[in-house]
Amino acid sequence: MIRISQMKMPISHGPEELPAKAAGMLHIKRTDILSWKIIRKSVDARKKPDIYFIYTIDLEVRDEERLLRRHHGSIRRAEETMYQFPACLPPAGIKRPVIIGTGPAGLFCGCLLSAHGFRPILLERGKAVENRQKDVEAFWKSGVLLPDSNVQFGEGGAGAFSDGKLNTLVKDKNGRNREALRILVDAGAPEEILYEAKPHIGTDILMRVVRNLREKIISSGGEVRFESKVTDLVIEKGAVCGVIINGKEHLETDNVVLAIGHSARDTFQMLYGREVPMEAKAFAVGLRVEHPRQMIDKIQYGMEKSRFLQAADYKVTAQTETRGIYSFCMCPGGYVVNASSEEGRLAVNGMSYSGRNGKNSNSAVIVTVTPDDFESENPLSGVAFQRKLEEKAYRAGQGKIPVERYGDFKEAVTGEIKTPSALAREYPDFLPEIKGGWIFSPVHEILPEALNRAFVEGMEQFGKKLPGFSDSGVYLSGIESRTSSPVRIHRDDTGQSAVRGLYPCGEGAGYAGGIMSAAMDGMLTAEKIAMKFSDMGK
Repeated sequence: MIRISQMKMPISHGPEELPAKAAGMLHIKRTDILSWKIIRKSVDARKKPDIYFIYTIDLEVRDEERLLRRHHGSIRRAEETMYQFPACLPPAGIKRPVIIGTGPAGLFCGCLLSAHGFRPILLERGKAVENRQKDVEAFWKSGVLLPDSNVQFGEGGAGAFSDGKLNTLVKDKNGRNREALRILVDAGAPEEILYEAKPHIGTDILMRVVRNLREKIISSGGEVRFESKVTDLVIEKGAVCGVIINGKEHLETDNVVLAIGHSARDTFQMLYGREVPMEAKAFAVGLRVEHPRQMIDKIQYGMEKSRFLQAADYKVTAQTETRGIYSFCMCPGGYVVNASSEEGRLAVNGMSYSGRNGKNSNSAVIVTVTPDDFESENPLSGVAFQRKLEEKAYRAGQGKIPVERYGDFKEAVTGEIKTPSALAREYPDFLPEIKGGWIFSPVHEILPEALNRAFVEGMEQFGKKLPGFSDSGVYLSGIESRTSSPVRIHRDDTGQSAVRGLYPCGEGAGYAGGIMSAAMDGMLTAEKIAMKFSDMGK
């Protein structure tokens, strides 16, 4: 196979124009191309509004070696790292591994273990995704929260109610990322995610994919149990030997995967009580920022609308003397959602459907915090820090999502008189797009003063990069407190805790930061379990 990179195409091109362009670059006939596939597709908007797609494609061609000798640079031999699961058959009579949690880490760990004969049991405190979806939508309408079935808890994890972003910055030397995407496609995700530079599927498609992953696990010999909360571990002689479900059922096992998610605060407390080694870690908190989708499209593309382009995204970062500020979980054409999971506490997140066709685009603008900001050295001090902010957000919004215009927020924080909003003049119908009840209230009272000032400094820097980003009429809502886990549960090179047989995994354990990185860590953990039995057989 030959790989051609940096192939520039107009955004209006048709599919057959790709191999025709490739034939021209190789100076061969179109009929000399036997087969082809897209490896990567990205958007080049550096000279807006002249926008192009940039492709990398692989081709099977006649007389390949001669063409490779003749061409260099962007034309080379195609190379692809193929994923390999450790060769291992589970020994007869072993106890079935237990996976706690069915977010991306738990589902992908379960997929691999079940596919290779380990018959894992997946335990989920929440409900199946189809029932969970009904509970979440009812919560957004009524405000009645179910503690174990909400945006944070249930099949699919917190990522099920997000933009369904599938890109990651994790280095992929072992082909796990590509394999995870392939598994998602097999489960019903669109094939485009295999090559889009910034793949996403949206929460609507993700719901169906999650259900299909569950069915795949079951058909391969695994088991998935819902409303099955692990309330304790059974530990003997420094090793796990079982779990307690819903405070009463004892399930024996020698291998437990902790794929618990970043909001499993009661589980963190249980693990701390069981002296499972862990530490408080840095994370970030901030506010959701909403702009009209057309405005962001115009900034990024030089045009407000194109039938060939989806809603535009952005990524911005800034640095003060002491803290980093950056955009996070950007949702083009999306919604701010009530992502609370505890009574009397309020957290928000962002969500997009696959079409990304909502009126607004939003992202979190978040400020880094470290254990130095917490009130104690307890490993769970980051959880206490989050809860305090969420309680203030709940009070500020009287149980609803608190919203404030940036001009009012900045004036309250800095004392500067707010400037008239150009955004309000250009987009007079601009209002928040929020899933769940919301109310105008003093968002500036939620974060500590130092974080508020860092937030304003970051917003002003972002406004210089993206004109209008820090307009007085921009909407802020909060609190965005669940950006990543506030703890890291220690593990060694075998993937295990000091409590042997316990495998901390994914975002909740502090080893991932998004759907794909969590999925890849789940795959890694499945490999570690397989290698453990492989070593036992030697």
